Amino acid sequence: MSTPESPSGADDLTAVAPQLRALRRRAGLTLEAAARSAGLSPAHLSRLETGQRQPSLPMLLALARIYGTTVAELLDESVADRDAVVRAGDMEPTRAGGWTYWQAGAAGRGMQALRVHVPYGSQGDIVRVHPGEEWLHVLRGRLRLRLGDTAHLLGPGDGAHFDSLTPHRLAAEDPDGVDLLFVHTLLQSPTATLCLGPTPGEMP
Repeated sequence: MSTPESPSGADDLTAVAPQLRALRRRAGLTLEAAARSAGLSPAHLSRLETGQRQPSLPMLLALARIYGTTVAELLDESVADRDAVVRAGDMEPTRAGGWTYWQAGAAGRGMQALRVHVPYGSQGDIVRVHPGEEWLHVLRGRLRLRLGDTAHLLGPGDGAHFDSLTPHRLAAEDPDGVDLLFVHTLLQSPTATLCLGPTPGEMP
């Protein structure tokens, strides 16, 4: 499951540069120590701190853990900038690739929360591999989940939490489809661009 990066997401990543140095110093880390912990070269981290390079989401997640903070703080978002509560009446459905999505969390966070309806026979042959982590919970119906070479059948109340770099496929087992709660650690895009794979007729 993946979400294309949007122009607004790129703006957020550009704006992170001023925060990176301040948060590193607040954590009491030298450039060399922070870079080593994040698996980066000091030169690369320096370019991130001066805005010469844009960090990927995995880098943001790693730096947030090292600095003892959140991706939201790295992006310089205050609590007042985001609504914490999402009302059911505000969750407009978006359809892409045959699936239907409802935003279940606030926009622009380091995690994206969705309610998803997967119809029978849609996108079940698409293998997805991308950075991040995914968590899902089956609300209704049965989900056929393949992780690497292992297939799982999940029913209502079952869940899964896995590394998104593990090749994975999701499909509804029953003709009525399956409803899921879904969370992944990718910066959000507008709901209009949400898609778990190519739409019918597109090449992967």
